[in-house]
Amino acid sequence: MLLNTIIKSTNELLVPEKFHDYAPNGLQVEGRQEVRRIVTGVSACLELILAARERSADAVFVHHGWFWKREDPRITGVRRKRISALLSADMSLVAYHLPLDDHPELGNNALLGRELGFIADGRFGEDNLGWIGQPEEELPVKSLAERIKKHLKREPLLVGPANKRIRRVAWCSGAAQDMIEAAAEAGADCFISGEISERTTHLARELDIAYLACGHHATERLGIKALGEWIAKEHGVQVEFIDIDNPA
Repeated sequence: MLLNTIIKSTNELLVPEKFHDYAPNGLQVEGRQEVRRIVTGVSACLELILAARERSADAVFVHHGWFWKREDPRITGVRRKRISALLSADMSLVAYHLPLDDHPELGNNALLGRELGFIADGRFGEDNLGWIGQPEEELPVKSLAERIKKHLKREPLLVGPANKRIRRVAWCSGAAQDMIEAAAEAGADCFISGEISERTTHLARELDIAYLACGHHATERLGIKALGEWIAKEHGVQVEFIDIDNPA
């Protein structure tokens, strides 16, 4: 299968032109055109690139790629090692950031809500990236934390009211902690995301909304894995998801 054919289909699926993103979406580094084997992973770190090379992959698809805005553009140090490992193997790098958070079926937020048993009924926040809904039944926030631990294999950090009962829950994967005010305004009793900042604790307490920080990586494994499965089904190529563990 040709690389350009696969990218054309993923671009049509995820519609990256809709988003004002922090890095380029789609093809970031071009390798060989013929694609038989793809490796997917959350972030284009050196460990993932080397693992893909060991498997003779033709392309690597990730959620977190390279060339972020306001990042040092020089190809030195870590960047040189990563790009050199990719180019020496003639592998392509393809990344989808916000488009993969947003997608209603394969997106991180759609799949995170489904994994945790939420019934989504609305969106909120900038670009409507946040999701809101309800659990299958009202439950204490500590029970929700246990559910998250079971499904995401991470011990979430709970701040704000620890005895809250959850009737409405909002969520947005990754580094969306600053959407907590929008989640409270949308009527949520609890907000779930990946990261936490010092200010998040104060906001959770003052807004009387429970906040669960579940790990940026842990909340964003589902989308890229699902995209790989979609590519395998659509194009008949071999796709393997490699989870480079990251506690953050």
